[in-house]
Amino acid sequence: MGLRQQAFSMNSDRSVLVGIVAGELSGDALGSRFISEFKTLYPNACFIGVGGPRMREAGCQILYEMGEIGLMGLDDLSARLISILRVRHSVYSKLVSKNPDVFIGVDVPDFNLTLAGRLKKRGIPTVHYVSPTVWAWREYRIRKIRRAIDRMLVLFPFEASYYKKHQVPASFVGHPIADQIQKPDREQARCRLGLDVEEGHCLLALMPGSRSHEILRHGKIMIEAARLLFQSDPNFRFVLPFASPRMRQVFHDQFGEVADLPIMFLDGRSREVLEASDFAVVASGTASLEAALMERRHVVVYKVSLVTWVVFSMLRKVDYYSMPNHLLSRPAIPELIQGRATAEHIFEAVRKLMNDTEQVKWFEREFRALRHQLQTNASQKAARCVADMLGRSGC
Repeated sequence: MGLRQQAFSMNSDRSVLVGIVAGELSGDALGSRFISEFKTLYPNACFIGVGGPRMREAGCQILYEMGEIGLMGLDDLSARLISILRVRHSVYSKLVSKNPDVFIGVDVPDFNLTLAGRLKKRGIPTVHYVSPTVWAWREYRIRKIRRAIDRMLVLFPFEASYYKKHQVPASFVGHPIADQIQKPDREQARCRLGLDVEEGHCLLALMPGSRSHEILRHGKIMIEAARLLFQSDPNFRFVLPFASPRMRQVFHDQFGEVADLPIMFLDGRSREVLEASDFAVVASGTASLEAALMERRHVVVYKVSLVTWVVFSMLRKVDYYSMPNHLLSRPAIPELIQGRATAEHIFEAVRKLMNDTEQVKWFEREFRALRHQLQTNASQKAARCVADMLGRSGC
C-alpha cells in the first residue's frame, strides 16, 4: 500500500462535514449521486445544506428546500430577489456556525458563487460542481470565480482548458447523464413506453421544456409545427413527455387535449422518449445533450422574454446555443432561437433532417464518440476530487 493510500485509510474513518447547495432538479440529482459516492470514501461523512428530495434521501440535512433559491430567468428575479438574499444569508450563517470541512455549490452559480466567496474568506475550502457558462456569456464572472472557488468540477473537456487559461483550478469529471446511457435501443424503448409505431411511421418527440414558462412559450409553436408536419405526411406520430403531472396540467390548461393529432402525452420518462423517437424537437438545454447521447437527430428551439433576450444578446460570446454544437467536430444541430423559433421554421428543419440521408452515418458516429468521451463515472470522479482536497489523491 502506497503512502497516499495509507494516509487515506487512516483518514477515511474521520467525521467529515460537507456543506452542499443545489437549487434545481438536475442539481438535486447530481448532489444525491455525489453524496452516495463520497460516502464510499468517507463513510462517516455528514452533509448539510440546500437541496431536494433526492439529496434528503441520500442523507443530507436540508436547511432549505431547493425551490427557495431556484429562479426562472430574469423575469423571476425582481419578484424573488429579497427572499433569495435572505435565504443565502441564513445558509451562510448556519454553515459558518457548523464550520464544514468543505463547501460544494452544485450549479445555481448566481447563488452559490457569492456564498462560496464568503465561506472561503472564513477559511472553508470551496468547490463548484457544474461550470456556469462563463465561456458563453457574462465572461466577467471569471474574476469572481477565481476569488471564490478553490476547484471547479466541469462536465465537458473544453471547460477545463478554459479555466486553466484563466488560472482557475479545474477538473473534468465527465457527465453523469452519459454514464446512465448505454447503446440506445429504439424498439425496446417503444415497447417499454407502450408506443405502437407501425412500419413506415415516423415518431417525433416534442420536448418544450420542464418549466411552466418554457411550456407556454414553446408548446404552442411545437404543436403548430406538428400540425404542419402531419398535414404534409400523415405517417407522423408524436409523443410529448412532461417533467411532472403539474406541467402536464399547465400544458392542457393552455392548449387543450390536441385531439386532432396522433400524439401521446407522458409524465416523465423523457430520456426513454428520446430513445424511442426517430427525431426530436427540443428546448435548448439538457434535452439537446440527451438527444445527442441517445444518437437522435434533433432541432433545438428556444424563446425567452424580450428583456432576457436583450441582456443575453449584449453579453453573449458564442454563436451556438446547444451544447452538442460546442462538442461535435462541427456545429450541425439546427438551432431556432427567439425570432426564428416558429412553427414554419421547425417544420422546414425537421423535413430537412429527414431528407438529408447523407449525414445519417456522420451523426451516428459523432454522437457515439461524444457519449464515450463523457462516460467517465462522473459522480465517482467528482467525489474523488473533493476527497483529494481533504487529503486523498484521485483528481
